[in-house]
Amino acid sequence: MHASTVVTRALAALLAVACHACSSHAEPPPPPRVARAAQPQPADAQIVAIYPGEVRARHESGLGFRVAGKLRTRHADVGSRVAKGDLLAELDPRDLELGRASAAAGHASALAALKLAESEHERFAALHEKRFVSQLELDAKANALAAAQARATEARAAFDVARNQAGYAELRADADGVITAVGAEPGQVVAAGHVVVQLAHDGANEVEISVPEQQVSRYAPGQDATVDLWADRGEPRRGRVREVAPGADATTRTYRVRVALQGDAAPPRLGQTARVHFGGDAKADQWLVPLSALHEREGKPALWRIDAKTHQVGLVPVTVASYGEHGAIVAGVTSDAWIVTAGVHRLRDGEVVRPVDARNRPVMF
Repeated sequence: MHASTVVTRALAALLAVACHACSSHAEPPPPPRVARAAQPQPADAQIVAIYPGEVRARHESGLGFRVAGKLRTRHADVGSRVAKGDLLAELDPRDLELGRASAAAGHASALAALKLAESEHERFAALHEKRFVSQLELDAKANALAAAQARATEARAAFDVARNQAGYAELRADADGVITAVGAEPGQVVAAGHVVVQLAHDGANEVEISVPEQQVSRYAPGQDATVDLWADRGEPRRGRVREVAPGADATTRTYRVRVALQGDAAPPRLGQTARVHFGGDAKADQWLVPLSALHEREGKPALWRIDAKTHQVGLVPVTVASYGEHGAIVAGVTSDAWIVTAGVHRLRDGEVVRPVDARNRPVMF
C-alpha cells in the first residue's frame, strides 16, 4: 500500500474519532426560568367589599310649620349657619290672628254666660229657701250653671289652641347647625309638616352608604371598617358601623348603613365623597395570595413553593376559604413561604427558577 494512502486513512480515522467525541458531549442546561415570587399576606388584608358614600351629619332635622299657611319670609338659605332658637321662616299670620281673635271673643262670651248662670242660680237658691220657687226650678238653674261652666272650659281650650297656632307662624331652629337644603320659597302655600329647611346638627359626622339587599346581612352595628375620604389624600380613617336600616329604600331597594368615624382627626365637611372598605373575617391560619398564584393537582388547588436553598419549585396543596377581588384566602402555607405568583402553568415539579419581585428585582432568600 502506498504511504500516502496510509496517511490519508489515518487522518480520516482520527477525524472520525474527534467528531464522535464532540457529538458525545452533553448539551449545556438551559438557564433557570424567571419566576415572579411573593410571600402570602395576612388574610385581614383581603377587602370583601367597597361602597361609595357621602359624609352626613349624625343628626338631621327636617323642619316645617305645625300649621298650614302662606310662607311670607325665609331667613335662611343653603349653607347658612344657625344657632338654636334662630328665626328661620315666617308664615303670613293674618288668618292665624283672626282665628285667635275669634277664639278670644268666644271665650269672653262663654265667661259672660257663665256669670249670668251663676247669678241666676244664686237668686233661685235664695227664693227656694223662702219657698217662692220649687225644687224643680232650682235644679234647672243648677243644670244651666253646669252647662255654662262646660262651655266656658271649652271656649278656654279653643282660645289656648288658637293662641298657640298664632305662635306657630314662626319657624325656629331646634339646634345649632347648618342648613343643607330648602323646600319652600316665599309666597308658596305650605301644608302643616311640609319640610321648609333641612338642618344638619353640629357634632359628629359619619358616612352613609347604600348596601344591596343580598349583602346587608353581612353587616351589623359595631363592625369595623376603613373610610377613605376622596378629598383628604391622606391616611384612611377608622370607622365603625353605627346603624343599619331595618327596611329597604322604596326606590333603590338598598339598605342605608351609617358608618361613624373614629379617632381625633378633624371632622370632614358635609357632602364629601368617601369610600368605605370592609375587611373579611379570616382565621389566624389563613393567608391572602394572588389569584394568579393558584394552580391545581388532581383537581385540587395548590401553590408552587420555592425552596430557599435550591430554588427548586414544588407543589403544595392548599385549601381555599374564599375568593375576592384582591386575591384568595387559603390555608396550608405559612407567612415565611415564597410562592410563585405568575406563570404557574409553565412550571414542572423540581424545576429550578430565578425568583424576582413585582418590579423584576432579584429576590434574595
